[in-house]
Amino acid sequence: MGEKIGAVLVAGGGVAGIQAALDLAEAGFKVYLVESAPAIGGVMAQLDKTFPTNDCSICILSPKLVECGRHRNIEVISYAEILDVWGEPGNFTVEVRKKPRYVDEAKCTGCGTCEEKCPWKAPSIFDEGIGERKAIYRLFPQAFPNVPVIDPEYCAYFLRGKCRACERFCPTKAIDFEQKEEILELQVGAVILAPGIAKYDPKELFELGFGRFPNVVTSIQFERILSASGPFRGELLRPSDHKHPKRIAWLQCVGSRDESLGRGFCSAVCCTYAIKEAIVAKEHAGEDLETVIFYMDMRTFGKGFERYRERAEEEYGVKFVRARVFGVEEVDGTGNLRVRYADEEGRVRFEDFDMVVLSVGLEPPRGARELARRAGVKLDKYGFCWTSELSPIETTRPGVFVCGAFEGPKDIPESVTQASGAAALASSLLAEARNTLTAVKEYPPERDVSEEPPRIGVFVCHCGINIAGVVDVAAVRDYAATLPDVVYAETNIYSCSQDTQQRIKEKIREHKLNRVVVAACTPRTHEPLFRETLKEAGLNPYLFEMANIRDQCSWVHMREPEKATEKAKDLIRMAVAKARLLKPLRQLSLEVIPRALVIGGGIAGMTAALNLAEQGFEVDLVEKEGELGGLARKIGRTFRGEDMRGFVRDLAEKVLSHPKIKVHLESKILDASGYVGNFTTKISERGEEREIRHGAVIVAIGGREYKPFGEYLYGEEPQVLTQLELEEALERRDPKIERARHIVFIQCVGSRDERRPYCSRVCCNGAVERALRIKEINPGARIFVLHRDMRTYGLYEELYRKAREEGVVFLRWDVPQRPVVERRGEELLVRVKDEILKEEIEIPADLVILSAAILPPEDAEEIAKLYKVPLNEDGFFLEAHVKLRPVEFATDGVFLCGLAHSPKNISETIAQAQAAAGKASILLSKKIIQSEGTVSHIDKEVCIGCRNCERTCPYGAISYNEEEEVCEVNEMLCKGCGSCAAACPSGACTLRGFEDRQILAQVEAYAR
Repeated sequence: MGEKIGAVLVAGGGVAGIQAALDLAEAGFKVYLVESAPAIGGVMAQLDKTFPTNDCSICILSPKLVECGRHRNIEVISYAEILDVWGEPGNFTVEVRKKPRYVDEAKCTGCGTCEEKCPWKAPSIFDEGIGERKAIYRLFPQAFPNVPVIDPEYCAYFLRGKCRACERFCPTKAIDFEQKEEILELQVGAVILAPGIAKYDPKELFELGFGRFPNVVTSIQFERILSASGPFRGELLRPSDHKHPKRIAWLQCVGSRDESLGRGFCSAVCCTYAIKEAIVAKEHAGEDLETVIFYMDMRTFGKGFERYRERAEEEYGVKFVRARVFGVEEVDGTGNLRVRYADEEGRVRFEDFDMVVLSVGLEPPRGARELARRAGVKLDKYGFCWTSELSPIETTRPGVFVCGAFEGPKDIPESVTQASGAAALASSLLAEARNTLTAVKEYPPERDVSEEPPRIGVFVCHCGINIAGVVDVAAVRDYAATLPDVVYAETNIYSCSQDTQQRIKEKIREHKLNRVVVAACTPRTHEPLFRETLKEAGLNPYLFEMANIRDQCSWVHMREPEKATEKAKDLIRMAVAKARLLKPLRQLSLEVIPRALVIGGGIAGMTAALNLAEQGFEVDLVEKEGELGGLARKIGRTFRGEDMRGFVRDLAEKVLSHPKIKVHLESKILDASGYVGNFTTKISERGEEREIRHGAVIVAIGGREYKPFGEYLYGEEPQVLTQLELEEALERRDPKIERARHIVFIQCVGSRDERRPYCSRVCCNGAVERALRIKEINPGARIFVLHRDMRTYGLYEELYRKAREEGVVFLRWDVPQRPVVERRGEELLVRVKDEILKEEIEIPADLVILSAAILPPEDAEEIAKLYKVPLNEDGFFLEAHVKLRPVEFATDGVFLCGLAHSPKNISETIAQAQAAAGKASILLSKKIIQSEGTVSHIDKEVCIGCRNCERTCPYGAISYNEEEEVCEVNEMLCKGCGSCAAACPSGACTLRGFEDRQILAQVEAYAR
C-alpha cells in the first residue's frame, strides 16, 4: 500500500453528509461533497420545524449550508452521481458524473431574474407536488449552491426549440444551453455514503385515498403546507379549496410495519413527527383546530420524546386513538374525508375530518441499490446498507463508511451522530495524511474603527413569512434607516442564506459600515454565522448586534401584526442603540495539549479511546472498576445474535495493549480544573493520587439497571429477574429456563411513570430478542410479554414479528392498572387486565422477567459539577443541541457518549462513542485555539473582594487573589453568561459586549 490520500468523498448532501463533511474539513482533510440534487440540504430542508424543540428546521440547517459552502476545504459537487469506486483503503479513485445545469456556476450571482422571467411552470418537487416552480429553478431559497438549474422536461427550448427568455434576461450571461455532462476522477483515501432517505409513496394504498382525494396529503406535504417557504406561505390551508381546516387526522404506519408491501420495518420517526405536526398545526390555527392521531403503538422512544407526547396531549389537546384504520372516503361535495377504523374493542367506527395526513415511512433513497453496487457494499433485504451491530458505521468494503438513514431509519440526532462517527473512522484511517491537502483560511486585515464615528448597517430578514407574514418588514426597514448613525438599511428574504452573507460583506465595503445589526431570528443558532461574515469583511466580529424579531416578536404576536411591527421597531431601536457603543473585542490564543481524558471504561469509553489513539493522540482512560467492559460484560449477545462478550474481551485487549492509551483502573476523579485545550484532572488510582493534563474530556460513565426492590416481588422470589439477570442466566444455560413452562415479561418497570417519565428505549427490543432465545432453548415454553406499547423501532421490528410467529403472546396493559405478581401456593401468578379484551387475565409463571429502566450513572452529578456541564431533569447529561450537537456540551472541550447521554442500544452507543472521539479529535488536531471575546472583566481598582462573583460563576472561571484581595477572571473558562456582573455590588465586574452603558442605552432607547 502506498501513501494515503488526505481527502474523503462524502456521497450525499443531507444533514448527515453535511455534518460528516464539516467534521472532516475541520479535522484537516480535503472533502468532496457529492450530491445528486441541484443543492445540498436533503429532507431536513423541507421540514417546517424539528421535534422535540420546535426549532425552525431550515433556520438551524441554513448556517450549516453556508458554513459548508464557504469552507475552503470542502468542494461541493451538486447535481452529480457516483459512477464507480476502485482502489483500496487510503487510496481510492471515484468516478463522478456531473450533470449539466445549463447555468454557469462561476458566472451566476443567484439574482433570480431567470426564474422571474421564465414563463413555463412545473410541479414543485421540493413542495412535494403541491406548489409550482419554474422550468428554471432553485431548489429552495437558502439553497447552496445558490445557482438555478434548467429542467429539460419542462423547458420550452428543449421541448420546442424556442423561448430562451432566461438567456435573454440574465444580466451575467450565465445561461449555457450547450453545457454537457462532465466526468470527474477524484483521488480520495476514504468514502462515506450518506445518500439519505426517500419517502414512501402511498398511491398503491388505494383505500387511503392519496392521489384520489386532494385533502389526503403525506406528512412531508403537510410540512410544506406549514412551512413559511411553502406553497401557502405558512398558512394552514387544505389543498382542495384553500379553506382553514377544523379537524385533521394523522394515520400512522403508512408504508411501515407492513410485510405485504415488502416494508416490514418500523420507520422510527413517524410517531414523533406526527405529534410535532399536530402541535405546530395547533400553533398555526389556534385552539379551534382539533387534531387526532390514529396509531397502533406510540413509539416515542427518543430522548425527551415521551415528555413531548405527554405535552401534546395535556397542553395542546392532541387526541390519540389506538385503532386499525381500514380506509378513507370523500364525503360527497364537501371535500371532507371519512375515516373508517376499528377501535380497541373491535367496533367499526366512522369519523369525518377536513384533512387526513398520512404519516409515511422512510425507505432507502432512489438509486441506493445502484450506488451500493458501484461502491461495492452489501445491502439488507430492504435496501438499507448492511452493517454489523458491533461496527454500525463500517460497510462490507474496508475504507467505505456509512452514516444517516441509509444505514437504517433514524432521526436527525442519530444521523448527525453517525456522521461525526464516520468522519472519525475516516480520520483514523487517514491520520498520517492529515493536513496534507488542506488550505488555511485567510482573513483580510481587521479594520481599525476606533477613530471612526459609528456607521451602522441594518439588515431586516423576512425569514420567508416567518417574520414577514406578521411584521411589516418594509416599514421596519424604513424606520431603521431614520435611527441615529444608521447609514444603510435593507430587507432580505433570508438573511442567513449564502447570497445574503455575500451581500452583507459587499455593503460593509460599499458603505464603510463599522457596525452591523441583523434583525432576524435567534442569536443562539445564527450569531456565529454573522460574526464570521463580519470577519471575512475585515471587521471585528463583535461589532455585531442581533435583534430577535422572530422568536420574540412575530411568533409570539402572530395574531397582532400591527403591535408586532411596533415591537420589531422597538427591538431594532434598542439593538442600534447598543451597536453604537460596541467596541472591538479581542480573543486570546492558547496552545492545545494533544491528549484526551476518557472517563469510563465501558463500550463507549473504550471505543472512543481506541479511535483517538488510532488517530495518533495520547489517551488516559479512567475506569472506577477493576476491569474494563462496564455494563456490556453482562450481555452475551447483541439483538441480532452477535457475540457480545467476545467483542468486549477483544476491545479491552486492544485498549490495554495500545501504546498510546494509558488505562487507570480502580480510579476515581477527585478534581478538575482548566479549560478547553488545557485541562488538569486529579485522579485517585488504587489509592494513589495522580495528575493528568489534557486538551479534551470525553464523558462515557455509562448507566445502570434499575433494581425494582419492592415491586412485583423482586428481591423476594428467586423466579423474578430483571432482563440483565435473565441475560446472565441464558448465557450459563440455567436449568430453570429449560424447565419453565410459563414465562412472563413485564415491560416499563421503572420507566414511563411519575418517577421516570422517559422511555428506556432498549427494553422492548431486549424482551423480544430474549424471548426468541428462550424459544431456542425451550421451544415448549409459553411466553407472555405484557406491554404498554411495543417499541421495536427501526429494523428491530423484524424481531417483534418473528416472536409473534414463534408463538410469543403480547398483551397490552395500561396505567393505572399495572400487572400484579403474587404467590399462590407453590407458584407465582401474574394478573393483568388485557386492554383489548377488557378482562383480567391470570397467568401462572415459572419465571417473571422485569424490563427494568436504565438509570443515569450514580456519579453523574459529581462529574457534572467538576466539568461544569449540565444534567437534564432525568439525571442524564444534557448535550449542547439535541439535533445538531448531540455529543457536545456547551462547555467547550468536553464531549459525551453512551448511556450517560440517554438510554440506547449497543450499536447506537458505539456510533456515539466514535462521534465523540471525532469531535474531540478536531480540537486535539489544532495547535492553537482562540477564546471567546464576550467574557467578564474585573476592575481591580473597584473590586471590594466580596467574592459574590466567585460564588455565582457556574463555570468556576473566577478565583480570589489572596495577595491583592480582589477577584480575577480566567477568560478561557468564562462563558460570558453574565451572572458575575449581575451579582457584583460594586460595579467592578462587567461583561464585555454587554457593558452597563450598552445595556442602559438599550433601556433608554426602549423608553423613547
